Amino acid sequence: MADGSVFEQVDFRVRFGWGAHDTVRLAPLSDLVVVVDVLRFTTAVTVAVERGAIVYPYRWRDDRALELAARVGAGDRLVLPSPNGATLSLAAAEHGAEVVAASLRTASAVGQSPLAAAGVVSVVAAGERWPDGGLRPCFEDLVGAGAVLSRLPINDLSPEARAAVGAFDAAQASLADRLAECGSGRELIAKGYAADVAMAAELDCSAVCPVLRGGAYVAE
Repeated sequence: MADGSVFEQVDFRVRFGWGAHDTVRLAPLSDLVVVVDVLRFTTAVTVAVERGAIVYPYRWRDDRALELAARVGAGDRLVLPSPNGATLSLAAAEHGAEVVAASLRTASAVGQSPLAAAGVVSVVAAGERWPDGGLRPCFEDLVGAGAVLSRLPINDLSPEARAAVGAFDAAQASLADRLAECGSGRELIAKGYAADVAMAAELDCSAVCPVLRGGAYVAE
């Protein structure tokens, strides 16, 4: 069996991983961890933070995440639950990395942030969970991670990171359709959240860069 260190992508300044295991592996080696959970945690963080709210990630699911985020205003404090994006955000911070929440809406704002210009950057796609708790890699987070990675000023990307960029490039021309057609999108649309899926597919429509400070996401 190969040494686990080969999966830390240490020969590259920009790295890409999935879920909790890669977060724990990559965060201690990174100056910045970018968490991507397009449907819907990091999109909800974006919506709330751009309205001036302060968002506290919490480790459980509430399907009203975007609905709640859209109701907040400047100075409001919102506890935003998620078993994926919120959990990874807190785990990355516990390992000493600077943490940013990214979505398709903020790909350029995050990728071009001064925080992303120096040191080692790891972009982690949250993924979803199967009923047994196992990780389900998902289309929307792969494409969202690729969008952020494609906008970084650093060209030293690992093969894993380059693959995510390729997925984004292939989907970029029809993001709304692709998100609506993917498994996670279909699931949310069937539950009555078509507007959330459409909102999550809006590329580079927000200028905020949500940064985790003192356990809460705020606008950088």
